[in-house]
Formats: sequence, C-alpha cells, structure tokens
Amino acid sequence: MRRVAITGAGTINPLGSNVAETYAAMQAGTCGIGPLDIMDADRLSIQIGGQVKGYDEATHFNRQQVALYDRFTQFTLLAAREAISQSGLGFSGDLADQAGVVLGTSGGGLNTQDENYRAVYEAGKNRVHPFIVPKLMNNAAASHVSMEWNLRGPSFTVATACASSNHAMGQAFNMVRCGMATVMITGGSEAMLCFGGIKAWEGLRVMSKDACRPFCATRNGMVQGEGAGVFVFEDYDHAVARGADILCEVMGFAMTSDASDIVMPSKQGAARAIAGALKDARLSRDSVGYINAHGTGTAANDKTECAAVADVFGAHADQLMISSTKSMHGHLIGGTGAVELLACIMALRERVIAPTIGYEEPDPECALDVVPNVARDADVDVTLSNAFAFGGLNAVLALKRV
Repeated sequence: MRRVAITGAGTINPLGSNVAETYAAMQAGTCGIGPLDIMDADRLSIQIGGQVKGYDEATHFNRQQVALYDRFTQFTLLAAREAISQSGLGFSGDLADQAGVVLGTSGGGLNTQDENYRAVYEAGKNRVHPFIVPKLMNNAAASHVSMEWNLRGPSFTVATACASSNHAMGQAFNMVRCGMATVMITGGSEAMLCFGGIKAWEGLRVMSKDACRPFCATRNGMVQGEGAGVFVFEDYDHAVARGADILCEVMGFAMTSDASDIVMPSKQGAARAIAGALKDARLSRDSVGYINAHGTGTAANDKTECAAVADVFGAHADQLMISSTKSMHGHLIGGTGAVELLACIMALRERVIAPTIGYEEPDPECALDVVPNVARDADVDVTLSNAFAFGGLNAVLALKRV
C-alpha cells in the first residue's frame, strides 16, 4: 500500500476566490453568508445563502466555454487550475495515463436545469440549446477537468448528497494507495443557489432565515452555500522524488451507511465512520487534535455528531477541538467536504484552527470545544473531516502533518 500526499489545493467559495483568501477569512472568522442575489429571491421564504459574490464568468471563460460550462463546472475548473498549478505537475506520456479525476457533486448543473425549465414552462419556448444535457450532467465537471489537463486515467463523479466530496476524495485516496493511479485530481463542487434549488430545500423545513449557528443552543437550521474545492492526491514517493511541496498526508478513510432513515442522522453510523477512519489510518484516538465537523446547524445533526464524537473518543473528546466552518461559508452540499478539507489542512500547515462563528449560547447536548467565534493557534498533528449525508451515508477522512 502506497502513502498518499496532497500536493495541491484550490478553491472558490463564499470566503474567497483562492486558498490564501479562504485561509485569511477562516482565520478572521469572516461570515460569507448574506442576502441572495438571484432571480425571484423575493418569492423565497429563505433569502440568505453563502453566495460567491462578484463572480463574472466572462472574466474566466469565453463565450463558447460559457455555453458548455454550468456554474458548478466553472467553479471546479477554477479550483483545479489553482490546485494543479500549485502541485507543479504536467500530464503527458505515462503520467497522463496514470492520472485521473474523481469529483463529488449532489445536484450537478442545477442552474442550467433551472434556466431551461423557465424557458420551456414559463417563457413557452419549444427549443433549448443542443448542449444542455452535457452542460447539466453530474459528470460534466470531472470530464472537463480530464480534458483540460489530459488526465486519461480513472475518472468519474460521485453523488451522495452532502457526503459527495468526501466519498470522492476517499475513492481517489484508495486509487492512489492501491496503485491504480499515481495522481488523482479530487474534491467537489456545487452551485444550487438558484430559485428551484433553494425552493426545494425550503420544503424540508431545515433552513435558517438568519444565520448558521452550529452547536449553539439558539441554532435554527442550515444555510446553503456554493463553491468548489479541488486537490491533487499524489503517490507520496512520486511527490518526494520530484521535490514537491507536500501539504499533508492522507492517512485513512472510512464510509458507513446508517441503513435506518432517509433524513434523520444516526449516532451509531457516524461513530462507525469516525472510528473506521482512525483504524484505516492506524492512528490512536489520542493523536487527533482537530475535527472539522459536518456541523450543519440543525438540531438533529449537531447533537448526533457530538454524541458520536464522544462515543468514539471517550475521555479524549474533552481535549479535542471541533468546529464547523459552515457557520462561515454555508453548506455547500456536494461540495462541502472539499472546501472544509481546507480547514483541516490549514490546521496542520498554518497551525490555526478555524472557528465556529455565530456561537451565542452553549447547548448541553453539544458540550465539546467547538472553538467558538474566534480562531485559535494550536499545534495539531492529526485532523479528521466529517461528512454525513441524507440517506444515512457517512464518510470521514484522516489527515496528518508531514
């Protein structure tokens, strides 16, 4: 089994248009959630979100590309550019054949769907653009990344709701670890802040109208976000041989299914995934210093996740720091685990723990150190990133400082 390094990271999200801006915003406890700037926002009962503000697609892509790239694909390509540039890799010859893409998304091209449903049902048009299907399909982003950088190895898309990115990165990790690939571009993206995307979530009655306050006694729901996070997972020895700057090492991954309820989370399922990631990584419970929580800000998720952490870590749970950056950037659904992995890398590289902002009042059922409101300097060697999705699908990654 090969070791797996992360040698590149890229992002665009409500906190920043690159990794440096995102780190700075996380360290400052910046809130990227605000009023939505979308068509028909006044018809929504939920009018806030973690939106990528000031984004102009024409700045990054030409007209022909815009006709092919949904917003979620655009975000992915921008994040991939940053990650691959940082890695210093070029893909030709044998390496191109040994490099692939696994990305996560839940909704795929929802903006494209929304726009074209409007055109057909509201405007009464009888024709749509011939490339609508390849623009909205869930694998569009993975395919365009593959084509842009000549990645001819295993490439596909994972769609497991809010765990999509973690599942994708877990598959990429295992592919490099077992020798199926030398390099994998992985992560995820989401762009469902459109009228239909938000209206659908309103029906669940789990959305907040004012803020995302994970673990807080006054929390009242989640807030949607959008964006992408992309990483270069590389065979560790290959990275060392070429003198790459290794951001951290991916140590383990586990996934479980609650097999119980389509929307309600399970403490047992989450705990098995957390414990499984530690077992896979061959790490002790006491070695973990920070967990980036799934932490949606809903009553059910937060107390269930805290109970799962307490079960797995026992007395060490009191020594752990666990925060939810969704309080800052919102819930990116299928892309959320990818952007949140940046907080784990930041903890290892920058030695700064991202806070849970908006925290007002302790909840006895969430009695852990949630790093309230202010970032914290800390020296940690091991971090975990949790993702727990509707459908009872759980995925946890373990990272270690190099």
